[in-house]
Amino acid sequence: MLEFRHVCKAYTTPQGSLSVLSGVDLHLGAGESLALMGESGSGKSTLLHLAAGLDLPDQGEVYIGHQSLANLNESGRARIRRNRLGLVFQQFHLVASLNVADNLRLQARLAGREDAAWSTRLLARLELAGRERQYPEQLSGGQQQRLAIGRALASRPALLLADEPTGNLDETTAETVLELLLELVAESGSSLLMVTHSPRVAAPLDRRVILRRGQLLADTARSRLPCA
Repeated sequence: MLEFRHVCKAYTTPQGSLSVLSGVDLHLGAGESLALMGESGSGKSTLLHLAAGLDLPDQGEVYIGHQSLANLNESGRARIRRNRLGLVFQQFHLVASLNVADNLRLQARLAGREDAAWSTRLLARLELAGRERQYPEQLSGGQQQRLAIGRALASRPALLLADEPTGNLDETTAETVLELLLELVAESGSSLLMVTHSPRVAAPLDRRVILRRGQLLADTARSRLPCA
């Protein structure tokens, strides 16, 4: 579902070139969940942006299914995000002018895959049934994050990318939201790549890898060629 092949990425800074990813190889299968861990500045967000086609590698290739993102222009990558990906962030990024029901259906409508029965089921599972006409500002932080998760999964994406999805919540709420996220991912049949710094959050996922100094450690580690 997601594959990185010897991906390298660097950025230009006033001090010179800064290597962020160095020969990263990663494979995520259909229906599999993977926690990407690492310290702040290790390159986790860069890797997630590359997976979403928001940026392109300097070397190597990123595949969604059998499609290389490097072979697509920006419109093509946006189409992949709309039709095949779901995105959940630490910040909720809900549309303030849309009510709960319309926020939930937004991504599915854009993808042309709105399913009224699935949306109704999601609202119930998210414990937001009866709040359809409320607006984000009327919800608690946990409710807003549950809504953001529902929006991302309403189109039943092939791949869900989650960047510290519980990082903005207190511990009790975070555990509830994480449990719900994993249950809904399983129900929707999506693959999951989750960025987290927390071993507790990572523990329930199928696999865990660590990004350190631009390279992946743990169960995806293998010999790497240096970046040019």
